[in-house]
Amino acid sequence: MSTKRRRFQASEEIVSQRLGRYRGLVTFLLALSFLISLLALTGSFYMLQIYDRALTSGSVPTLLALSVLAIALYLFQGLFDVLRNQILVRIGARIDTRLAPLAHRVTIEMPRFGYSSAEALERGRDVDTIRSFVSGPGAVALLDIPWMPLFLGFVYMLHPLLGLLTLGGACVLITMTVITEILSRRAGRELQRASVARSSIADTNTRNADVLQAMGFGQRAVARFDAANAEHLQLHARTSDITGTLSGLSKVMRMMLQSALLGLGAYLTMVGELSAGAIIACSVAASRALAPIELAIGNWKGFAAARRSLTRLKDTLATIAEDDEIVELPAPRVSLSVEGVTIVAPGSGAVLMSDVNFALRAGDALGLIGPSGSGKTTLAKGLVGVWPLLRGHVRLDGAALDQWRADQLGRHVGYLPQEVSLMEGSIAENICRFEEGVAPEKIVAAAKAAGAHQTIIHLPDGYQTQLGPHGTALSAGQRQRVGLARALFGDPFLVVLDEPNSNLDANGEAALTEALNSVRARGGIVIVIAHRPRALEAVNLVGFIQGGKLVAFGPKDEIVNRAVSLKPLPKRPGEDGPGEEVAGAPAGETRQAAG
Repeated sequence: MSTKRRRFQASEEIVSQRLGRYRGLVTFLLALSFLISLLALTGSFYMLQIYDRALTSGSVPTLLALSVLAIALYLFQGLFDVLRNQILVRIGARIDTRLAPLAHRVTIEMPRFGYSSAEALERGRDVDTIRSFVSGPGAVALLDIPWMPLFLGFVYMLHPLLGLLTLGGACVLITMTVITEILSRRAGRELQRASVARSSIADTNTRNADVLQAMGFGQRAVARFDAANAEHLQLHARTSDITGTLSGLSKVMRMMLQSALLGLGAYLTMVGELSAGAIIACSVAASRALAPIELAIGNWKGFAAARRSLTRLKDTLATIAEDDEIVELPAPRVSLSVEGVTIVAPGSGAVLMSDVNFALRAGDALGLIGPSGSGKTTLAKGLVGVWPLLRGHVRLDGAALDQWRADQLGRHVGYLPQEVSLMEGSIAENICRFEEGVAPEKIVAAAKAAGAHQTIIHLPDGYQTQLGPHGTALSAGQRQRVGLARALFGDPFLVVLDEPNSNLDANGEAALTEALNSVRARGGIVIVIAHRPRALEAVNLVGFIQGGKLVAFGPKDEIVNRAVSLKPLPKRPGEDGPGEEVAGAPAGETRQAAG
């Protein structure tokens, strides 16, 4: 069996498990729809009896009895219709409840594999699309279509010619439905692509609002969005034209058919083959028979969108490993080993790091240095499982990272990315990683270890200060300190910090050095990516990365001295002799850090 087929089956199974079984509900809804369709014949029978019995007999009691019976049947029809709609709304909510968390997990995972944030967020909207269709008129039309023969049979009973004419009209409308599907499928895919492109540009412009304002190219950014929006609107208009045109034609066809039925019924009445009441009854029944097809054509855009959304969810859900059955391993306490690790860029597939090997023991601190773009951040993302490995393994106490559940592994890992981003919520919630029931002492301890405690308590609401769009905006240095506290929370065994002092002052760098020493003292492992030499003060090992390879690894003094000779620093104004550089630092500062 091919890998693609296995993945498809896996996604089908995941979606089926999440959605649950709806066969019983669907059967009940079809039975309910049958009753609703049967009761929808009330109008036809009422007209037939009024014209053929009440009017000819002139009996007022007969008219009243027929009217009371019709009203009762209409009330039952309305009751069943309301019940069906409520069930569909609850099914939609149930689907949303079961799929939304998984879709949001996909949203979080997709950027790791090179997708844009707009593409990732689209998976969350897919669930909304499916829910809206299930609880809307499109699903009602699909439930009513199977019972069209009920109305066709009634019309045929009135007269075979009327039945054949109605059947022909139904075939025409079904053909139009198929044409709608064929024409709208490609247009729908192109519209989806344009929508994602437009959202990506809007997201990029929003995240770079400060830069656009400061450097005055906001108008050009708006022009880029306008071009993407114009393409989206053009494709939206094309898709709407297809469904709108065919929907309009279906209405015209239905009205023409009803008029043709009235005309044929009048002729049959003239020749004595049909009663006057049968003409009205035929018109009502034929209209009800063709209404579900017309409704389906009118809502075909929603049906196609829901189908695409379900397909996309299945495709992306197959890439997420279900790790609920993974056995929980004991907390790592001894070693970190990196074995032949090769990492590629998730989007392009370009190899960024290749064949990296090293091992660290409890209490070690490794500083990774090297020129910009050499692969230091890539390696950091691979070490903590942010980016998947093409080859090799990262092991904690001998166990590869994929042998841990994400939530289990996260308790033993602290990570500070190069660009620190805090989540909406309080500072305390950010530090404790939104874990519930955490003792405040642990949060404060992490903040003190990161040198952030004094900064936090001087904020208006202290640890309860709200962050995010409607909360307090922190400076880059404050964000970095809170991010470091988050990385140190819970005393994780492995702490990976990507340029942790890039926005820190001298006091912050001293606190960072003290924090790294404390991690080493309690038997943890620290990996620090450094461009500024003071970040190396607490490390005992250094790795030099160049061109996507770990070209040197060993004791700090030895590697730094070797690295000094790799790249001369051009003479700066005011200096007597040529300088030297290690990872962007002047030679004098580097030697001081190395010493």
